[in-house]
Amino acid sequence: MRAVRRRGGTIVWDRFAASDPGLLRLTAGLRTVSAIALTLVVLAPLDTGVTHMVAGAMTAMTATFAIKDKLVRDQAATLALGLPVALVAMCLGALLTSQVIAGDVFFVALIFGAVYSRRFGERGTALGLVGFQIYFLSLFVGASTSTLPELCLTLAIAFGCSALARFAIVPETPQRVLTRLRDAFRTRAAQVVSMQIELLDAGPEQLEKVLDDLRRRTARLHEAALMIQGRLEEGTQDADKAALLQRRVADTEIATERLGMLLLNARSAEGADTLTLHLPHAPVPLTGDWRPAEDDATIALRRDLKALQLLVVRPASSDEGTAVAHIRNRLLGYRDEEKLPPAPAGIQDAFRGIGEAARSVLGLRLALDGPQDESDDSPATTRSREEFDAEDLSIASSEKSEGEDRTGLQRPTTRAAFQVSVGSVLAIIGGELLSSQRWYWAVLTCWVVFLNTASTGEILVKGYRRLLGTLLGAVAGVALAGLVGDHTWVAFALVLVFIFAMFYTAPLSYAVMSFFVTAMLGLLYTLLNSYSFDVLVLRIEETAIGAACGIIAAVLVLPVHTDRRTDELLGTVLERLGDVASAAVEQLSGGPASDLLSRARSLDTALDELRDSTGPLTYPITPLRGRRQTVRYLVALLETCAYHARSLAATAELVPHSKTVAADPRLLRAGRRIAHNIDVLAAHVADDGATGEVQAGASIASTLRDAGSGSASSGTVTSRVLRHLQRLDEGVVGLARPLDVPVAEGAGTKALRS
Repeated sequence: MRAVRRRGGTIVWDRFAASDPGLLRLTAGLRTVSAIALTLVVLAPLDTGVTHMVAGAMTAMTATFAIKDKLVRDQAATLALGLPVALVAMCLGALLTSQVIAGDVFFVALIFGAVYSRRFGERGTALGLVGFQIYFLSLFVGASTSTLPELCLTLAIAFGCSALARFAIVPETPQRVLTRLRDAFRTRAAQVVSMQIELLDAGPEQLEKVLDDLRRRTARLHEAALMIQGRLEEGTQDADKAALLQRRVADTEIATERLGMLLLNARSAEGADTLTLHLPHAPVPLTGDWRPAEDDATIALRRDLKALQLLVVRPASSDEGTAVAHIRNRLLGYRDEEKLPPAPAGIQDAFRGIGEAARSVLGLRLALDGPQDESDDSPATTRSREEFDAEDLSIASSEKSEGEDRTGLQRPTTRAAFQVSVGSVLAIIGGELLSSQRWYWAVLTCWVVFLNTASTGEILVKGYRRLLGTLLGAVAGVALAGLVGDHTWVAFALVLVFIFAMFYTAPLSYAVMSFFVTAMLGLLYTLLNSYSFDVLVLRIEETAIGAACGIIAAVLVLPVHTDRRTDELLGTVLERLGDVASAAVEQLSGGPASDLLSRARSLDTALDELRDSTGPLTYPITPLRGRRQTVRYLVALLETCAYHARSLAATAELVPHSKTVAADPRLLRAGRRIAHNIDVLAAHVADDGATGEVQAGASIASTLRDAGSGSASSGTVTSRVLRHLQRLDEGVVGLARPLDVPVAEGAGTKALRS
């Protein structure tokens, strides 16, 4: 029973860890709450007044969440520099409290400097945020010269408690974060395989829901892979080991996603398009008489999917006996044609996919857990290990840096600094018209809606979410303030709960985070004995004013329209897609080796930025429904193209050292058409007057047959490369339709249609 309970607890924890990769949200919330609680514990015996305790709590919160450096030594340096910045901001806030015009002018200058400092990286961003937040705090608590000494001492205590919470109570190192991210990646990969098992068993009426879940879990696996990529440099001491882990994670992600596509094809009367795994409600040509569990091949397929799930989620350190080795050997055997069970071609392809996925899991285990017992290896497993050894020897770390290619007002930080400054001036004027005491809430909202936004549409959506969360939070604040009454420590306890919830939900929903922020502020007003229903109504009004001023500034001052922003990012995605595809085809054709995995990850990063930037265009309240559907279709097509480009890159990486993957010079001819079409699309995105046409002709396979030596056998590596090239070619041609680019169709055209 104890073993069962431990196993159940492990499953629950794994699912929780998978929902929060690296436990980043959990640790951020715990660290902030610990810093605030420790500050209150230190201040309480000093007979500190409630106002100063509120100041200490808010300072501890700021000192904790503002610092985003990844290395511990960098965090310590930024925290040490943050204290003098905070003291200066508090002193100036107290000295200028009676100088209305001078105080407002300085506040706007401070806002400009805080935003402009983002160009100097994480430290500049943190110090600017500390300066702004502490000056805002001086207005919130009504700092004056008489209370300045005690407030400065409170700030010093809060920074000290923040340091203690960060480095002792809830410590976090890049290595520890990377380890947790790797564990989350394992769990998410196992969840994808679990959904693939459900895909195998789902009836026609259940298929759409299963596909939605599979799309979501595949996207979450991709998210975890990118998060690992972002932490490799700091979390791994050896650059070669970091490159090795990057390759193994990419292999596992690609093989797992490909297995889902093969299973979907096995279920379909015709070949299902890859777009189905990226676009909700895409049509699936189902086999009408599909009956799972009615033949030996299907039973074996379900069994081996469950075995693959076990291999994915189970670390090598927990292997006992020969059972796991036997499972691994059986699955890897499917890479050999003679080991495939008798079944239809689609089912055999699924078994091949299981073999490739098992190989990627073996590579991931070797990268994460080190050398393992080889005494029970089969010939297929031995061959896979030899391939990995050859790949390891070929890894050479390379570093690339992308410099800032914009200057002056074209630089995003400079533009944002001017926009926020103008918006803040408007917010000060509008806020003071509503209240001469609470006007700074409008400025805070204007500041917040510009954080992590890059276009007018993003600012508009963020302002709407801020207002919605504030409205709901004000209602909750009214109820909680009435319940808490004069119970100071109950109010502080609830404040800690809301702060934890605020940090834990921030990456998930900005509206929910705003709800907790406003509810917390209602409790703080109660502690300061300034609570009233009118105050909370004023809070909503000031929020609306601040959001409106931010939107006005974004529209009128150096605007970056959403269409322009998405066009720029779309051009970047197409450029990197062409880079990955061309380099992969060149290497598959026998050309020189290059760092394809880094190029593929650059493509993924650009695609994620594009997906985020299209949020305002696909938001549920967007009135232009036709454009919303077009944007979703376009992004799904790009995700499909990126998937096939990643798969080509992963296969091309094997060419220099694999015994089973050989270069084929004929592929270079097929790659030229794809590269040409991507260039045409990019030219049309950059210039509406471009005159080029996308070329759609015979299929890739027929093109190669015309070049000689016939077609590749089904199931071979060459056949897989051709499938990916064909799907990439179709996807690129399919992009012409939503982008309104003319297509020159030839005989035998097989362009993607919907």
